[in-house]
Amino acid sequence: MNVIMLSPGYPPEMPQFALGLRAEGANVIGLGDAGRESLPDAARRALVDYHQVRSFADEEGVVNAAVDLARRVRIDRVVCLWEPLMVMAARIRERLGLPGMTVEETLPFRDKETMKQVLDRAGVRTPRHARAHTADQVREAAEQIGYPLIVKPIAGAGSKDTHRVEDVAGLEAVLRDTQHVREVSVEEFIDGEEFTFDTVCADGRIEFYNICSYRPRPLIARQLEWVSPQTVALRNPDVPYLEAGRRLGEAVLRAMDFRTGFTHMEWYLKSDGEAVFGEIAARPPGAYTVDVMNFASDIDLFRGWAEAELHGRFTQRVERKYNCASIFKRAQGQGRIQRIEGLGELLAAFGPHVVNVDLLPIGSQRRDWLATLLSDGMIIVRHADLSTTLQIADRFGTDLRMFAG
Repeated sequence: MNVIMLSPGYPPEMPQFALGLRAEGANVIGLGDAGRESLPDAARRALVDYHQVRSFADEEGVVNAAVDLARRVRIDRVVCLWEPLMVMAARIRERLGLPGMTVEETLPFRDKETMKQVLDRAGVRTPRHARAHTADQVREAAEQIGYPLIVKPIAGAGSKDTHRVEDVAGLEAVLRDTQHVREVSVEEFIDGEEFTFDTVCADGRIEFYNICSYRPRPLIARQLEWVSPQTVALRNPDVPYLEAGRRLGEAVLRAMDFRTGFTHMEWYLKSDGEAVFGEIAARPPGAYTVDVMNFASDIDLFRGWAEAELHGRFTQRVERKYNCASIFKRAQGQGRIQRIEGLGELLAAFGPHVVNVDLLPIGSQRRDWLATLLSDGMIIVRHADLSTTLQIADRFGTDLRMFAG
């Protein structure tokens, strides 16, 4: 089976998905805008061929390149797990007459307002919402929805350019900060805990599901540089406390008529027990959350997704062994990493429960913490007991420190 994979080298998890396809018997042909020499080693190992396009911004050019490739090599599938290119992938499928999501099926996953309209019609609880192209439309929507509210890009990913607005003065400041965003969603702010509902589906069946907790909510983590954000895969997603969210996720997938692949949904649990939809993407979660889910059950979701995508099944046995948390670190100061404190003591205390350490080495340029959740490095820990997992994660959050200068 010959599979075109768009952008097999970026984001950082993509080479692992390419390797998953190869492990499931696919001949993976990469289509990317970077040179072959710049691909990560894992991507090069996974690919049987690679074609560089001039720019992903030239959507018609990329589609034509894929069609030209298909004249020379039989293509059986087109896959894409990077959100900005998903409509492009759907266009290629339609041009080649291949199975998978169409443009019409993909657009509601990319357009947050259309997404919520689909779910409103299905009776799913969503935040009150409105689409806005102009500053006056944002102001009008804010008046109708009321404060506090959220302003975020219609086609955004993650929490970039997402703002909580408390009042009229705050709205005017956000309007200035988001002038570069062409179209926004204005939404009711939901006060509650924030969770995910992640799935691998095959032919409309949920074959694997996971619930993660964000500590703190991503919107807060993006406002406070000193925070070490955590994503915690919960060992038992079937506890009564999370039942409303699990049912919500299942209803959303039915309403969106999602068939095969990875999904990543975010939802809120209010203090009164009501579950409220946030948003959903037809892709895996980013920021190495797939690794977190893998470590939680000692499985391989990169290959599990590929098996569902290529063969319509998921045969791995899922045994939920651990709660598993990623902790993202942000260095103090600016410039290059000068020193790291506390790591040795923490590894001595919790070593058996630490499954990954990936910190920027001394001398590396510090990353822009506002541009990437990965920040300046990541630790992944796990333990069968949830409270112990959180205690270990919090120790890494407070006692591990990185300094730049």
